[in-house]
Amino acid sequence: MAEIQQKDSGERKKGKQKKFSIRVDFTPMVDMNMLLITFFMLCTSMSKPQTMEISMPRKDLLNEQEQNKVKASKAMTILLGKEGSVYYYMGEPDYENPDMVQETDFSPNGLRAILLGRNQVVMQKIRELKQKKANLEISNEEYLKEAAEIRKDKDSPVILIKATDFANYKNLIDVLDEMQICNIGRYAIMDITPGDLRLLQDKTHDGYADDLKEVIEYRELKQ
Repeated sequence: MAEIQQKDSGERKKGKQKKFSIRVDFTPMVDMNMLLITFFMLCTSMSKPQTMEISMPRKDLLNEQEQNKVKASKAMTILLGKEGSVYYYMGEPDYENPDMVQETDFSPNGLRAILLGRNQVVMQKIRELKQKKANLEISNEEYLKEAAEIRKDKDSPVILIKATDFANYKNLIDVLDEMQICNIGRYAIMDITPGDLRLLQDKTHDGYADDLKEVIEYRELKQ
């Protein structure tokens, strides 16, 4: 609130104007600012952290025999190699046949197309579920619940993700993004086995397993 104070120094000389000093009181503005801050704190929703669900295998199952118990017709193994390279093979590995390992990339016609091809049944069910949601036949909560059950159906593919020591975190995140895009519900990040490294080495001859003890012993046996 503004306040005008008049200075009166006693006798006023003829023809001289009066001097006024103006003081503005900002105390009410402080109260209003506090009310606005309180209003926005109560009415604004904070950004919620987004988390990604990752299935990690138990340590007592991290051996090659247990990993290969996954139904061969549903299993797909993704191997992350050097300089952003991506390899994969279907079913159980045949360590005597490096030609089973195929190279792909992160383009829409690469890894994504392969995953969508393996997951056609689930994708069709998800599309039908989205249509029900669009027609207001089901709520958003019901959609999320049913979609999660569809993704984890026993007939859906199982993806095993294995990274070599030469892979980078960006490639791992890219693979996890593809899992979400392709509605893959059953996947796990696993330690790469000596057999997988041997397959990569025999396929690419790019030094994936030159210093690996198991591979050296295997080569000595073959000679």
